[in-house]
Amino acid sequence: MQFAVLTLFPELVQAVAQHGIIRRAVEQQAVSLACYNPRDYTTDVHRTVDDRPYGGGPGMVMKSDCLLRTIRDVRQSNLGRLIYLSPQGSPLTQAKVQNFAQESALILLCGRYEGIDERIIQLEVDEECSIGDYVLSGGELAAMVLIDSITRLLPGVLGHEDSAEQDSFAEGLLDCPHYTRPESIAGLEVPAILKSGNHAAIARWRKKQMLGATWLKRPDLLAKKDLSAAEQALLNEFRQEYKISSEVIS
Repeated sequence: MQFAVLTLFPELVQAVAQHGIIRRAVEQQAVSLACYNPRDYTTDVHRTVDDRPYGGGPGMVMKSDCLLRTIRDVRQSNLGRLIYLSPQGSPLTQAKVQNFAQESALILLCGRYEGIDERIIQLEVDEECSIGDYVLSGGELAAMVLIDSITRLLPGVLGHEDSAEQDSFAEGLLDCPHYTRPESIAGLEVPAILKSGNHAAIARWRKKQMLGATWLKRPDLLAKKDLSAAEQALLNEFRQEYKISSEVIS
């Protein structure tokens, strides 16, 4: 996967490639990350990348001329779709991440100030993407989120080939609880089923916990999922167990 990031703060984005999974992916040449600073494509002595908005109002807007020059330079080596990280974009979901992971290259445009000139969106942007209904100082953190979420889906990047498939949202559900040593912490024990060695029973327990966690914490996700008869039976079982445990506690 070839990532090209257009940003006024390349050192911020490049930091994501210095650690963890993305660093390993870069070392394995599964991912390449190049940053392009629009300030390097300005023509005035002050290297100006923003200007006052037409119509007045607070803040500044990123200028179109330096952005256009940057985009044209990037497209000489990266033919990927241009994604503008914007609060006006469609929400980032695991399904969207999976679609992005099928691409061989992406160009990520990070806005700053009040955003970018609308004509850049009309002329060059293929898709706007938002990581949530809140406002950041710029698109760099959103670009880093996107790079991380895509990279972990690329073949061979994770240590175990099934890791990504078992992540939260991979099946449209939250993940199940996880435990490691010691077996007891402050009187709380690891569920006996996880120590049984019965892999079929463990898989069934984990699926039930995924359904239950989604029912408790994100019922909106569950409402979108068409449960099989077996999944519905597991969810009903979880609900009954949860009801009994709640009555015991109360």
